[in-house]
Amino acid sequence: MGSCDDLTVNLDVLNRERTVAPAGFSRWLIPPAALAVHLSIGQVYAFSVFKTPLTGHFHTALTPIAIIFSIAIVMLGLSAAFGGAWVERNGPRKAMALSAICWSGGFLVSALGIQLGWLWLVYLGYGVLGGIGLGIGYISPVSTLIRWFPDRPGMATGLAIMGFGGGALIAAPLSTSLMGGLSLSQTFVALGLIYLVAMLLGAATVRVPPVGWSPNGGEVAPVTGMPVNEAFRTRTFWLLWIVLFCNVTAGIGILEQASPMIHDFFPEVNAAQAAGYVGLLSLCNMAGRFVWSATSDLIGRTAVYTLYLGLGAILYLLLATTGQGTVSLFVLVTGLILSFYGGGFATVPAYLKDQFGGFNVGAIHGRLLTAWSAAGVVGPLVVNAIADHQIALNKSGADRYVLALYIMVGVLAVGLLANLLVRRPT
Repeated sequence: MGSCDDLTVNLDVLNRERTVAPAGFSRWLIPPAALAVHLSIGQVYAFSVFKTPLTGHFHTALTPIAIIFSIAIVMLGLSAAFGGAWVERNGPRKAMALSAICWSGGFLVSALGIQLGWLWLVYLGYGVLGGIGLGIGYISPVSTLIRWFPDRPGMATGLAIMGFGGGALIAAPLSTSLMGGLSLSQTFVALGLIYLVAMLLGAATVRVPPVGWSPNGGEVAPVTGMPVNEAFRTRTFWLLWIVLFCNVTAGIGILEQASPMIHDFFPEVNAAQAAGYVGLLSLCNMAGRFVWSATSDLIGRTAVYTLYLGLGAILYLLLATTGQGTVSLFVLVTGLILSFYGGGFATVPAYLKDQFGGFNVGAIHGRLLTAWSAAGVVGPLVVNAIADHQIALNKSGADRYVLALYIMVGVLAVGLLANLLVRRPT
């Protein structure tokens, strides 16, 4: 029978000092390790597949079920903000393992809530506990990727964060298939166990580079800290907070309303075509996270966010004025907007490195993600509230969204101004 000392020794493998890469370790093993976590927690984007089964099981309306997703996103931002410094101190392996336990545990607690008929337990499981796993898992590989890829930070973080955007492409069909042969509670148990294994494999693979390592084997520049001037740090952080908030607010408004929006703009679109459109937007979201963040390594972070926000505002204006022209134009414009939405998430860690240096990026990134939590509430609220108001005025079709689209043009203009005010440290 094992002793407490044996358990302590076993848990020591999670410590940062036990994860230093040996000689000859390939840095290209780090993105797959990060992907194992991000593809797993990216399931949250596929939560909608559970809405109908959960409403039927608990005999309730959609809103009490939608609250589960909202709680998870809010907890993502809060846990990332408060846990960022802990992740920096303890390293990626311990953070990934904690994320796996919380995320998978959230499914298991929710399964118990479903089995007992206690909706509040699903709030606690998927929403609170799972949301903590989301936040810790999202930021856990970021600073490690930047240290392994100082020459291409945008590409590296984009490759990993791409998994979060694409997690739904795996989770949606997997969940649907499981529900075809298992009960709802059994499906949650199965998903919890699948994600636990995948995420722990990622945690077992991840390593941190040894002191003095550089990608070309030459002299390595020291890891820099944040700019000395406190006023500069504060100003830069809040400008970047506004940039991320505006970019996410505009993108999530379309993402959350994608299916009803295309039906309202083009009534001839059937359910299967609308589902295909939603899937295409997911691909654009995922591809944008890699393509645009990698592009930022070539043209710079300020330039690529000018593209996201400036061209994004023009695209929203085009959507408001000519969006009803053709289905293909509508799909092209909204697809580009969603690629900018995804790119904004993936590029921000490299933007933080440019501004604050490589030291403590995980902690700063965690705090910045509170912009995501705020935007996740504001974006859908604006679009839905305006649509409800327009319906009350007996407006139909695309007229329900035109005012909201013009508001998003203004939101992106504010983000563009904030981006242009960001200055490189001297």
